[in-house]
Amino acid sequence: MAELQPAGLCDREVERSRTTHGSNRLTHKKRQGFWRQYLANFGDPIIKVLLMALALNVLFLFRSHDWFETVGIAVAVFLATFVSTLSEYGSESAFEKLQEEAAAVFCRVRRNGRLCVIPMEELVVGDVVELQSGERVPADGILLQGAVKVDMSALNGESEEIEITDNGHLLRGSVVCTGSGVLQIETVGDNTVYGQVADEVQDETRESPLKLRLAKLAGTLSRLGFAAAGVVALVDLFQRFVIENGYSPPLILQSFSDPATLLGNLLHALTLAITVVVVAVPEGLPMMITVVLSSNMRRMLKDHVLVRKLVGIETSGSLNILFTDKTGTLTEGKPQVSVFMDANSTLFHTANDLRQHKALWQYVRLSGYYNTESRISDGEILGGNATDRALLTYIRGRRPLHDDHTVIHQIPFDSDRKWSAVELCSENGKRLSLYKGAPDRLLAVCDRAVMPDGQTAPLADVSTELLEEKAMRVVLLAVSDEPVSEHPTHLTLIGFAGLRDDLRPDVRRAVQTVTGAGIQVVMMTGDGKKTACAIARAAGLVDDKTASTAILTSHQLADMSDDAVKAALPKLRVIARALPTDKSRLIRLSQECGLVVGMTGDGVNDAPALKKADVGFAMGSGTEVAKQAGDIVILDDHFASVTKAILYGRTIFKSIRKFIIFQLTMNLCAVGISIIGPFIGVETPVTVIQMLWINIIMDTLAGLAFAGEAPLKEYMHEPPKQREEPILNRYMLNQILCTGGFTVGLCIAFLKLDLSKFLFRYNVQPIYWMTAFFALFIFCGIFNAFNARTTRLNLFSHLRQNPWFIGIMGAVAAVQIALIYYGGALFRTAGLTPRELVIVLLCAALVIPFDVLRKSVIRLFHRHGSL
Repeated sequence: MAELQPAGLCDREVERSRTTHGSNRLTHKKRQGFWRQYLANFGDPIIKVLLMALALNVLFLFRSHDWFETVGIAVAVFLATFVSTLSEYGSESAFEKLQEEAAAVFCRVRRNGRLCVIPMEELVVGDVVELQSGERVPADGILLQGAVKVDMSALNGESEEIEITDNGHLLRGSVVCTGSGVLQIETVGDNTVYGQVADEVQDETRESPLKLRLAKLAGTLSRLGFAAAGVVALVDLFQRFVIENGYSPPLILQSFSDPATLLGNLLHALTLAITVVVVAVPEGLPMMITVVLSSNMRRMLKDHVLVRKLVGIETSGSLNILFTDKTGTLTEGKPQVSVFMDANSTLFHTANDLRQHKALWQYVRLSGYYNTESRISDGEILGGNATDRALLTYIRGRRPLHDDHTVIHQIPFDSDRKWSAVELCSENGKRLSLYKGAPDRLLAVCDRAVMPDGQTAPLADVSTELLEEKAMRVVLLAVSDEPVSEHPTHLTLIGFAGLRDDLRPDVRRAVQTVTGAGIQVVMMTGDGKKTACAIARAAGLVDDKTASTAILTSHQLADMSDDAVKAALPKLRVIARALPTDKSRLIRLSQECGLVVGMTGDGVNDAPALKKADVGFAMGSGTEVAKQAGDIVILDDHFASVTKAILYGRTIFKSIRKFIIFQLTMNLCAVGISIIGPFIGVETPVTVIQMLWINIIMDTLAGLAFAGEAPLKEYMHEPPKQREEPILNRYMLNQILCTGGFTVGLCIAFLKLDLSKFLFRYNVQPIYWMTAFFALFIFCGIFNAFNARTTRLNLFSHLRQNPWFIGIMGAVAAVQIALIYYGGALFRTAGLTPRELVIVLLCAALVIPFDVLRKSVIRLFHRHGSL
């Protein structure tokens, strides 16, 4: 620290440089316009099915002058895609703002002779910036002091680290993986290499479970829709050619020989088939999924969860296994030196106790002050990792620290090496080297020890077990008269600093919540095995029975084959002395086992694992590269917030399934009535305009209604969904077919029974009867929405927690009543009497007791019916 440090620019020089060379702000690329994004949404699998139906309908438009049907289909496609795009575009705008706030990067800059922290965008040419491991290079420049290894993959796509030493060039966007140094800025903003190639810097995307499931659902629905259409076309042709001709072969042949009759019948059958395809496809589904994802993104932000990728929300609900960092996630992330132990196993519980032994204290002071990447500026400790800051805080106390040595050479901490070192020269020219790191890496090369009186003696057997059993992280301090070496030998042990990083108060409960949800939690920590075991016990990850098989060290893991790791994976709970390569390997092997994998992390070394995982949870206090690699940012670093993301993910999947039940039940009713109607003497039981109201307005509003479903804690008691599990399960098909079939039967009974014609003044004017049928169909849908939103017998369960559902369904009912009285010729309606309206409502409400009966039967024969 006595090394000469540049004073940096003064305020006047900063303004002059900004005027001459500009600021470090990048000109943001204009994002995709609304209409371009709108056109891109036509690539949705379900929208493609709708487009095929529209194309067929347009192709045969010349058949008649009734163009309302074609317009209705076009409007359906337009609204489904337009509303979806509108929601996505609005969510993207809000997300960009949130990203700007979350991605604010600060730099340690020397100005006016002192170290200060400023936003990266305020840098100018000539600024002097201090860099350390985990930070992103803020602008192009020259490394004045130090040595670093940087990851330039964001610029050149190469993952290999590049070493930069004095006077070497560093480029914006590079990430300092190891080392530290002082950078002088030469180029800022758009003039940097990063600014010039910014278009090439893209986030990788992964195939999410939701995308896989939706693709399968689209394929299933399209096959079913076209199969139903084919059956309907064949049945229609059979009726027109065979039944209407009284099964007479001569008349049948005559029908085939008349070109006009043949073409007319073929076109009628094809038109009917197209109608079935259009009605069968749930055009509201893409919009609903976008709405439910984006609306929950805003909800989650209130719970300190920032979603970078919308599909990451649903993926978090499908997790089977979660690899989590310990420091800052399970623990407070603020380690403090709780005790210091010398080579004689004497414990010093406070720094003042250790100060009584001046020689020993001097070594500890020098190690904490110089063998670190932390700095003191204006009385505040900046930079470095948590261990560096804890040791510097420990030796700092209330007394000011003075630079009385010069740094000759420094080896920064490395997560693979697990230690750091510094070589110092005192004012009288005496040199010494100080080492700090993991006991299992350094204790083996210590052969002497510093005694409390300052003398050295041969090192006797010493163990850190006492500290590790108290869940302390143990850091070994050692000294040598030899120059710093990458391969040290013959070190003299100073002692051990025991750092305690207390578990967060809510961690044990949060871990129980996650494991209770059927998700395996594996803690990844740099601590030794005994310390890791003590912390895992406190967090509830292991107990006396499981500790022996649930904890592996990085060394043990490295000695195991991939097959052996896969076999041990179900019982695994802790990886001690974890290396970055361990995380990536475990994620790969878990995915090969068919598991949906989550990963939490905050450092540069976590970035590969965060990107490789199905969903990466980056910590809000972590490095920029970790946040860019993650799908979700946990702003408060709490593990409990990860559980909230999982709950929201499960809620979203439940909401999607509820909407699909409602939508497909309605579509089954519409298809069934459209098919059966002509065969029972009702050519058009539902008009095109009425179908437009059913397929678009109801679907759109229902999507918004189901998007507001509340996250229920009971969802965390269910096992996770498998990655390949289809959206449509047996319970859903049961409800769709049973309730949909009952609704179709109810509507057919209405159309066939003379009693309905008598009750609704058919003899006075048939339009009253058709109005009543239209109202019956819509109100059956409204009541079925209540059936679809819960598997409970109590349809009002948790209803208050979704006020949108109540409001939207109430609005749909109000609009329907208005259409009954004011729809006129456009909607083919005429005003019903109050008595008739009550009868319609009572008939429609029959779907509720029927579905309650269905649920009761399921509960009787199966313990639980679930979405």
